[in-house]
Amino acid sequence: MLTILGFAMIATFLVLIMTKKMSPIAALVLIPALFCVAVGQGAKLGDYVIDGVGNLAPTAAMLMFAIVYFGVMIDVGLFDPIVRGILRFCKADPMRIVVGTAVLAAIVSLDGDGSTTFMITVSAMYPLYKRLKMSLVVMTGVAATANGVMNTLPWGGPTARAATALKLDASEIFIPMIPALAVGLLAVFLLSYVLGLRERKRLGMLTLDEALVREPEQETVLAGAGTGAVGGDRLRKGSAASGSADLTQDGDEEGKDGDEEEFKGLDPNRSTLRPKLYWFNAGLTVALLTAMIMELMPIPVLFLLGAALALTVNFPHMPDQRARIAAHADNVLNVSGMVFAAAVFTGVLTGTGMVENMADWVVGAVPDAMGPHMAIVTGLLSLPLTYFMSNDGFYFGVVPVLAEAGAAHGVSPLEIARASLAGQALHMSSPLVPAVYVLVGMAKVEFGDHTRFTVKWAVLTSLVVLGAGILFGTI
Repeated sequence: MLTILGFAMIATFLVLIMTKKMSPIAALVLIPALFCVAVGQGAKLGDYVIDGVGNLAPTAAMLMFAIVYFGVMIDVGLFDPIVRGILRFCKADPMRIVVGTAVLAAIVSLDGDGSTTFMITVSAMYPLYKRLKMSLVVMTGVAATANGVMNTLPWGGPTARAATALKLDASEIFIPMIPALAVGLLAVFLLSYVLGLRERKRLGMLTLDEALVREPEQETVLAGAGTGAVGGDRLRKGSAASGSADLTQDGDEEGKDGDEEEFKGLDPNRSTLRPKLYWFNAGLTVALLTAMIMELMPIPVLFLLGAALALTVNFPHMPDQRARIAAHADNVLNVSGMVFAAAVFTGVLTGTGMVENMADWVVGAVPDAMGPHMAIVTGLLSLPLTYFMSNDGFYFGVVPVLAEAGAAHGVSPLEIARASLAGQALHMSSPLVPAVYVLVGMAKVEFGDHTRFTVKWAVLTSLVVLGAGILFGTI
């Protein structure tokens, strides 16, 4: 019964947010609460929620101060040269911009933190998408999928979890998987190329000079970047006939209110710029990311210290500090609120035993004849299971059971561990991943739209990784 109710709860949640019948925050709170009552454990709902909040509180704290930190870095102009450089490289070509999004997300993902990756990627690319009226859901889909493939780095989380769960060396899992993961990353770049061609066909192309034209009307790029003036005109050339229906239906509703929505841009005269402190801010950011990779301190503590230092040095006067914090308050509230709402969902899933029963049912459904192919089975199961449950639940709850079943048929735990990484491209768009709310929140994309657009491409990428692993003999 718990198995059925667990799948029903997840399905109900996804249907409601994808059809926009409920907001993600409301669905994350109300749906699990109702199902908790349905399984007869309503009296324990409070305990489950508190447990869930306790588990996700460090993540929420990290996101809150990370948003403030990177928001300040946007304000002071740290990413302005990156945006200008990408624009000149892309030459106002939608295809190049989408490919540039994938490349940037993959490079920034080297720090091993999805939230940081999405903040930097959206900060750099959002102005270009808005300026050229491109589909923002393409940006979120490409960024999430690229980060999902790169998330398999040993310091990214899944590989370390698999190694811990099966008592293996992380390098023995990761290094043989590098060729397969490289193929997966190439698949993301190819996907971005194809999606970019669709955007080019839908929008046409601008010349670089046209893309850099600014109009008198004030528009802006990201919350807190100052009073911007990147033009919002329709200088497009070419036809919007073919391809527009697909991308618009897949989640970009810019046609309704995109022209009216203000977005802050690369105004070279905005009052928050701190050109004399550029190298200090760059050095501080590099030091912060290095400390994260080396795990010198917990990530929430690092971002708390970084945000405090960035505010103090760049805006020494209290009124200016308050103004910067207020400028990013909407993003902080939206993202942290979503994380705490997700705590209700995960708390009920775990506390009621739904996750455990669902995992047992899935493992038990695998036919005995598939025993010798348990590594491939693990790879296939990693797609839905890492989407519908946390990495902790999958790697510590399911993978050991799959490894045990595989060992009975002579399948090495190393093969099971490597195969378990295949679903990470899809996992990064799971509603249970806090970082995805940073992505869609900063990009101003509805989560349901992002899900509808991204899932099919993420599944394809995950299958490419799995297929390449089988082809190279590592799985």
